[in-house]
Amino acid sequence: MAAGGGGGAVGGAGWRLPGRVLELVFSYLELRELRSCALVCRLWHHVLHGDENSEVWRSLAARSLAEEALRTDILCNVPTYKGKVRAFQHAFSTNDCSRNVYIKKNGFTLHRNPIAQSTDGARTKIGFSEGRHAWEVWWEGPLGTVAVIGIATKRAPMQCQGYVALLGSDDQSWGWNLVDNNLLHNGEVNGSFPQCNNAPKYQIGERIRVILDMEDKTLAFERGYEFLGVAFRGLPKACLYPAVSAVYGNTEVTLVYLGKPLDG
Repeated sequence: MAAGGGGGAVGGAGWRLPGRVLELVFSYLELRELRSCALVCRLWHHVLHGDENSEVWRSLAARSLAEEALRTDILCNVPTYKGKVRAFQHAFSTNDCSRNVYIKKNGFTLHRNPIAQSTDGARTKIGFSEGRHAWEVWWEGPLGTVAVIGIATKRAPMQCQGYVALLGSDDQSWGWNLVDNNLLHNGEVNGSFPQCNNAPKYQIGERIRVILDMEDKTLAFERGYEFLGVAFRGLPKACLYPAVSAVYGNTEVTLVYLGKPLDG
């Protein structure tokens, strides 16, 4: 279906079709085509974005996402089908990670192979240069000596020799090491986090929510819906990607994009 031009359904009576019929037609289209259709007129935009659980998004989610992602609790905090499709678009990139890791068939989980003396990371498919964004990360295996979550530019390396805090090892990345609660940037420790006495250690399977605010240039964290505070301020005006780095063999890390954070 063409979304532009003066002829065919768009230029004729197509835009006057009932919403239910349009929804049925749209349910056969892919995401790029849906984005074009949303620009045609207000009716088409409303049909596509008025209901995030419509047949359009349900069908696209069924075609785009692995069955495991839809039937398990990986996406339990993403309530709509449109949100699930968006989460997949923002998941780990299979082309932007260490050679020692792979992305599992569910599309959201990184598996690190048991390679000795190597630290391995991964970035997501899409980075952010504006707006406010939230995602959650959790480890599903041992942390080892270093397990870091945070953000990185495209220039930050995703693999290095030895067992080190790769994320935060240069001026292109910022990380929180869940093992010792240190904040890391430019190869230096920027203090402990959260800033409280006897901060609890990370528990395997615990979901950490990461909040990136490109307007205020800050990176913050939540645990169990408890706001832990702002970890980094003064972030650069650059495209920043959600990222992780790991050292333990056969450990797994899952990252799910949630969208705009909820305040309060």
